[in-house]
Amino acid sequence: MADRWALAVAEDGGVDVAPLGPGGLPAGPVRREPDLAGAVRSRPDVARWVWRSTAEVYPRLLAAGVRVERCYDVEDAETLLLGHEGRSGEPRSAAAALARLRGGPVPPDPPQRSAEPGAQSPLFEPQGVHVPLADLLAVYAEQQRRHDRAAHPDRMRLLTAAESAGMLVAAEMNRAGLPWRADVHREVLHDLLGERYAGGGEPRRLAELADEVSAAFGRRVRPDLPADVVKAFAQAGIKVSSTRRWEIESVDHPAVKPLIEYKRLYRIWVAHGWSWLQDWVRDGRFRPEFLAGGTVTGRWVTNGGGALQIPKVIRRAVVADPGWRLVVADADQMEPRVLAAISRDPGLMEVAGRETDLYQSVSDRAFSGDRAQAKLAVLGAVYGQTSGDGLKNLAALRRRFPQAVAYVDDAARAGEEGRLVRTWLGRTCPPAAGARDDAGEEAGIPQDEPAQTPGPQEWVPGYASTNARARGRFARNFVVQGSAADWALLLLAALRRSCADMAAELVFFQHDEVIVHCPEEEAEAVVAAIRDAADLAGRLTFGPTPVRFPFTTAVVECYADAK
Repeated sequence: MADRWALAVAEDGGVDVAPLGPGGLPAGPVRREPDLAGAVRSRPDVARWVWRSTAEVYPRLLAAGVRVERCYDVEDAETLLLGHEGRSGEPRSAAAALARLRGGPVPPDPPQRSAEPGAQSPLFEPQGVHVPLADLLAVYAEQQRRHDRAAHPDRMRLLTAAESAGMLVAAEMNRAGLPWRADVHREVLHDLLGERYAGGGEPRRLAELADEVSAAFGRRVRPDLPADVVKAFAQAGIKVSSTRRWEIESVDHPAVKPLIEYKRLYRIWVAHGWSWLQDWVRDGRFRPEFLAGGTVTGRWVTNGGGALQIPKVIRRAVVADPGWRLVVADADQMEPRVLAAISRDPGLMEVAGRETDLYQSVSDRAFSGDRAQAKLAVLGAVYGQTSGDGLKNLAALRRRFPQAVAYVDDAARAGEEGRLVRTWLGRTCPPAAGARDDAGEEAGIPQDEPAQTPGPQEWVPGYASTNARARGRFARNFVVQGSAADWALLLLAALRRSCADMAAELVFFQHDEVIVHCPEEEAEAVVAAIRDAADLAGRLTFGPTPVRFPFTTAVVECYADAK
């Protein structure tokens, strides 16, 4: 029996399946099956399924109790290949790929739908996107040839496999949901915000703080309107350009303290308040729609729900089921370790292979033991802080770790010149686009105050930018952050495989943090599985290097207790 099969959902609801041979070509006749779950369940020995879209197929299989080991997502592969070929932004559907292959007019992609609270539907509506199996296999075979033409074919194939594995993990996480105690959440909101007023107005504590702000200015001021606050400060003889915390907290005025507290609580009320709880938590689970590879760098986002921005105080509501535990694992200093692996800088690899704290080791070598200065220098090199003290720090870092700094310098130069920039495995950054903070990845969610140290950025397709320096700054970050995202996909794939024979379930992932919900007696095994998965992902992604990818792991009943 072939270990690789393809399937396509037909317009009449049936499923066409066929075994595959070398080169992605059919190795047997196409068979029509009446039921998707039955077609997959009856072939338990299939090692990998090839299909149009995981979002179309896998939620339906999971609902029927069918789990697959591996898959190849044709449309996700098309996205990666288009990017690698310098064609980011072109339609990525299987229908579009088929049209390009046959020289016909290329249809646009279906519009992305907005998430519906509590829903578990695919990202794209299925109407009008059915592709017959023979056509899907023609696209798949051509994709195999395009992989052969990649800059590093083996790495590109690994990236495609890892991204498809991430799609499976995301679908399983969407179905499992994050354990959530609605009663605890309500208690937290009451403690923070006070009573709710009829009509949906601001709760008591926010109203009190708004009155304090107005009293401090001597007139009615809306603290939720930045322009109103800036104007009030101006009338008080204080010039501020925004109401961001870092700008106003040094201002000497009695309105500052209640204003900062108002902004903190306002974000909680809007982003994770009572309305959010009603919309997104069902049957003891929070189920956002995780989207693997939702950004150009490969980092995940969620389609609604604000899952990647849960404030620590709200994490008190994330509580394991009775007799179960949350294993919360946070990668230690992941991005500088990735920089060591991709740059092959001998000194930085040696530091990143030690059991000791990486930033402290860097500080001992280049910054006279000043850990804070070393951390700023490393993050400045990755995120592009190359002026002022950042320039001085970068020079010190360059003396000790020349290959590492040269690696990101070269990426920045390529970005400035409009050339393609790739992660270690081959994910490609578009040569011209815009940038925004990661905190804005989910529409409608208020952004956190920006850190005063350099922070990661994401390209947003459709945002125009003619600033070559900004493109270079992002490209510098992209090669590190994107390679870290590639490593994380392989980590998740390895961890998913380790947990397959346990009751444990992956329930949360963001960038460098993963949460597994498991029976208490499985917790130690899960901790070991995370450690082993990190080591395996490092070897698979970057090859043999001395770089270690350790995790800080906590076994807790409540998410808030892990930090």
